[in-house]
Amino acid sequence: QVQPAESGGGLVQAGGSLRLSCAASGRTFRNRAMGWFRQAPGKERDFVAAIDSSGGRTDYADSVKGRFTISRDDAKDAVYLQMDSLKPEDTAIYYCATSLYASSAWYRREGDYPYWGQGTQVTVSS
Repeated sequence: QVQPAESGGGLVQAGGSLRLSCAASGRTFRNRAMGWFRQAPGKERDFVAAIDSSGGRTDYADSVKGRFTISRDDAKDAVYLQMDSLKPEDTAIYYCATSLYASSAWYRREGDYPYWGQGTQVTVSS
């Protein structure tokens, strides 16, 4: 399996938390940066967060900074997105993606991610 697979989405009230998981193929996971993107209804897909292959460098969209945390577990070939203090505007389909690169000066370009999951729905009620 080359495409990553997301899980953990669901319905949560505003102010609540969710933890998204992404299972990636070891062959395409190790030595690769990983990213999370989201697409709200009627909007384009946007960058959310990314982590480099070492786990030592992360990047967050301004809209989620301080509320979301990205992490990775190389032993499990997995990347996670801990989402706290959720807001209704966080409602979207969340996608996990595997980068071409181990590290980059810019993680927000979708074209740098050749492998994408099917997405998981996150709905935040007010």
